[in-house]
This record gives sequence, C-alpha cells and structure tokens, in this order.
Amino acid sequence: MTELIDESVPDVPLAFVSNSYLDELTNTIRSRPIPWDGYKSAELITEDELDLLKKIDKQSPEQLRMILRKNEETYAELYANLLDKLNRVDTVQYILVLVNDMLSDDEQRIKFYHKLSEKDVKFPYRIFLNLLNVEDDFVPLISAKILTLLIVSAPKTLSFDLDEFFRWITLKLKSNNPSVYDLAVQILDSTLRVPNYRTKLWEVSQAVDTLVNLLKVRNPTPQMQYQIIFCFWLLTFEREVSLEFNKKYDLIPTMIQIAKAAIKEKIIRVIIGTFRNLVEKAPEANLPAMLVAKLLNFCENLSSRKWSDKEIVEDIDFLKEQLQENFHSLTTFDEYASEITSGMLQWSPPHESDQFWRQNVAKLNEKDHELVRVLARLLSQSNDNIVLAIAAHDLGQYVKYYPNGKKFLQEIGAKQRIMELMTHEDPEVRYRALIAVQKYMTHAWV
Repeated sequence: MTELIDESVPDVPLAFVSNSYLDELTNTIRSRPIPWDGYKSAELITEDELDLLKKIDKQSPEQLRMILRKNEETYAELYANLLDKLNRVDTVQYILVLVNDMLSDDEQRIKFYHKLSEKDVKFPYRIFLNLLNVEDDFVPLISAKILTLLIVSAPKTLSFDLDEFFRWITLKLKSNNPSVYDLAVQILDSTLRVPNYRTKLWEVSQAVDTLVNLLKVRNPTPQMQYQIIFCFWLLTFEREVSLEFNKKYDLIPTMIQIAKAAIKEKIIRVIIGTFRNLVEKAPEANLPAMLVAKLLNFCENLSSRKWSDKEIVEDIDFLKEQLQENFHSLTTFDEYASEITSGMLQWSPPHESDQFWRQNVAKLNEKDHELVRVLARLLSQSNDNIVLAIAAHDLGQYVKYYPNGKKFLQEIGAKQRIMELMTHEDPEVRYRALIAVQKYMTHAWV
C-alpha cells in the first residue's frame, strides 16, 4: 500500500463518501419546490439571486450541467451566500443539495468555494461548520460530507481548528444508526489521507477510542471492519501513533482474529498493511506483541495462499522476515513482558520457572512497577479465568522472590483482590489465589 492515495489519478476522488441513507434523503429534498419569489418579496434574496435560482429551477441534469459549466464561480458564491443568510431548515436542506449536486458532478469545482475566502474570512468552512449543529437528520450529515471535500482539498492551512470537526465525527461514531456511523467512518477514511490531519485525530479525546469500540464491541459488518481498519492503516503511518497503538488498545490480537475469519481479501490486505506500518514505524513497541499474538505463525499460513494483489505478498514476506529475526533476539523476559502487556496470558514457560523469577523479578519494578500494575489491573478487570489464574500466580511469584513488593501490592489493592479470588467459582482461579496468599504471608526470602 502506498502511504497517500495519489490525488492526481482521475479515478481516485478527493473524498469518497457514499451513503444510501443520505442519498435517499437527498432525492426526497431535491424534488421539493422552494418559494424563491416569496423570499424575494420578503427581501431575503436579491433580484440577481432570484434570476440565478430560476435559471436552474426544474432543469434536467444535463441542462443544469451546461448552466453550471458556464457559471461555476457565480453559483458557488450564490449557494454560500444563501446558506449564510437563510435559516429555514427546508430551504437550507435544498441549497445543500444544490451544493452537493454541483460538487458530485465535478469535485474540482471545490476550488471556487476555497476562492470565496478572499471575500469573506468565514468562507468556506464556517458556514458548513455552523450547520453541523442544526437539529435535523439531513443538514449536519450533508454539511459534513461537503466539509470533508473542502478539508482534503485545502490549498493552505485550515482557518479553523480541525478538532471541532473531529469532535463532531466522534459523536456520530457513537450513533445507534448504522448509516450515521458509516458516514462518519467514511469521512475519516477520506480525511486521514492527508498526513497532517492524522495526529490531530489521534489527540482528540475519545475519537480513536470510539473507533476501537466500534470494531471490538459493536459487531460491525465486514465492510465496516474494512473501513475502520483503513483508518488505523492511515493513522499508523505516524510514528507517534504506532508507538502507542497496540499498547493503548491491544488491537494486534483483535486484528489477527478478524483476518483469520475474513472472507474478503481486502480486509486481510489492510490488516497486514497496518501491521507493516507498526513494524516500520515503531518495531520496538510492536514486534514483541506480535510474537506473543502468534502473528509469525499466521503469516506463514498466509504465505501458502494465492493472492491477487502482489503488495500483500510483499507485506507478508516483510513481516515474516522481521518476526523471524526478532524471534531469536528477544530475551525470555521480553517475551514475558510482551505477553503481560498484551493481556492475553497463557501458561508459557516463564510463569512457572523458578529460575526465571529469580533472575528477572526485579525487572517487574521498572517504569514505576509497570508490569505489576498491569497484572493487578487484569485481576480487577478480566473475565477470563485463565488470565485471572495466571495473574494471581504471577503476583504470588513476585512477592515470593521480592518480599519488599508486598507493601506495594497492598497499596494498589492487588492483595485484597487476590484474597477475593479465593472464593471464585473457578477451581483453578481459587487454587492459584490461595497459593498466592500463602506466599504473601511468608516473610522469609526463598
């Protein structure tokens, strides 16, 4: 995959936002009559504006195309001015349809909207930003679609804080209407093609969190899975994002599971592309977690398949090479730390190796007891009995080989949680908690 879609290629639109729900609303609104003469009588529009509106009223698509081709800049300014001064929702809806039709016919006309900034600083962005807050099903959504085209085609630095737009999108990602959050994800897919906008989204509160929740919790369709992971692929071109991506969201194992179940090649392709970004931009943060999640095995399985896209073959080979090299260079403790950080605990050899704990227990205190805190958090939050049993066991090993850590476990509430697990319904969890408590009560070094 190339980092940025080449906007000079005619077949690649500046922004691609296609939504049947929005299209249905658009078609309904387009057929409504608007009393432009009444607006002129009320002196809400001028005689010149009325003449321009009558020229395009009830015209066929081809006739409308011919009129606009001769007067593109004039109609861009007309529509913007009308949106700025008219407030009736049905009229605003209709004007937005005219803008959308104009740009859908030829998206290069967006330059005429950018040119309006020479006459008024609130143009072109502010008129559409303000419409995002209108109480209506249609106006905010179509305004966001138009804004997306404006944002990705911006000839210079944006004249507004993009956080404002991203916060609105974040709210739409939380919608219960699949058509609405589908539109929001598509907008991000287009917007994040511009590298400068990626870290902006990453820093907006709850924006990426909501995307992750949409992928992990809300059981999206395969197409929605693809669109969300496409956002992740674009985001992970930034090292700042790749460094924290899996640490913050534990998405590597999730995406491996999605890829294993995927029928469509494009889903596997975008997942493998995302993994390549993570390795290229921040290998130290991601290779250990990939090894723990058995990505090497999965890549070896993928290598035996036939692919229509040669780039996915190159990406799979790259990942295999990097994972194989690091498989032998990682120390046992690195593997252990990656497993703990991933939250996907399994009874790997280090857990029950006394030699491992004698040699490495002090390393659990590094970075302000980071791994001890992760184990304690897993004890409190996990619903997986294997994870609970292993976490209890490891904290027992920690105090067995580092008795000075007992006070710290008490401070962070881990001791109390281990004692609670002594009455857990699962016998293995009960047993491991009991053994851990026994070790906690022992004061001598072993």
